[in-house]
Amino acid sequence: MKSTTLARRAVVVLAFAAFAATAAAQAQKKEEFTPQVGQAGKDVIWVPTPEDLVERMLRMAQTTPNDFVIDLGSGDGRIAIAAAKKFNARAMGIEYNPDMVEVSNRNASKEGVAGKARFVKADIFETDFSQASVITMYLLPGLNLKLRPKLLDMKPGTRIVSHQFNMDDWQPDEVTNIDGRRAYFWLIPAKVAGTWRFQSGPDALDVTLEQKYQTLEGTVKLGTVNAGLRDAKLTGDKISFAFVDQGGLRRDFTGKVNGNTMDGTMKLETGPESRWTATKR
Repeated sequence: MKSTTLARRAVVVLAFAAFAATAAAQAQKKEEFTPQVGQAGKDVIWVPTPEDLVERMLRMAQTTPNDFVIDLGSGDGRIAIAAAKKFNARAMGIEYNPDMVEVSNRNASKEGVAGKARFVKADIFETDFSQASVITMYLLPGLNLKLRPKLLDMKPGTRIVSHQFNMDDWQPDEVTNIDGRRAYFWLIPAKVAGTWRFQSGPDALDVTLEQKYQTLEGTVKLGTVNAGLRDAKLTGDKISFAFVDQGGLRRDFTGKVNGNTMDGTMKLETGPESRWTATKR
């Protein structure tokens, strides 16, 4: 009789435990946050980027497995997740809303990329994202401009892609349009404005460069003459320009910027290539 009573009590305890577990699971399921298009955020309302544009943005940036993609204001995490899943890149989303961070991490787990795409609750204006090789964002024009100085201080060659909104007078390197939605692409330019001493073989030249973002102009001092540069171009940390020397020959310079130094090759119009180096004065 005693054993029967104990058995009944055990059944009741197990049944209650099962009921409690089921109720807790149902409550948790009911409490799961579901994002709504147009919901208010810290600085913007949430409107997701269409999947086809997400992929195009990552292709504009020529994303590879070697990249670290950071999405500023990552919402439901779709851009960072796509970077990890379709391009095998390491990715991170920075999002101010903790509920959206939870949704994003949940979505990353569902897509099998929780180990490559992670999401953090943070303010994009107070967070260091300088280690990224690709930055993606869908923010308002005023926020883009507020971020612009920080972006321009990133490593030359860093790729920036923005959905829908540009950077005012910083002209994009490429614009894509898909079903009326635009994506803008920029390559962070090296900072080269100033006067440089070039050494090319026996020749020493002073070259003064004027820069506005990736647009480049300048002059080279040839004795008492300041000759204008031709075809001056700055692409990330790569620089090229030409000028006509005192003998009437065109000299074409191509090279790479490394902080306050540069180096590369110079080709004379009628001669072989030679090496050059330059130091900022």
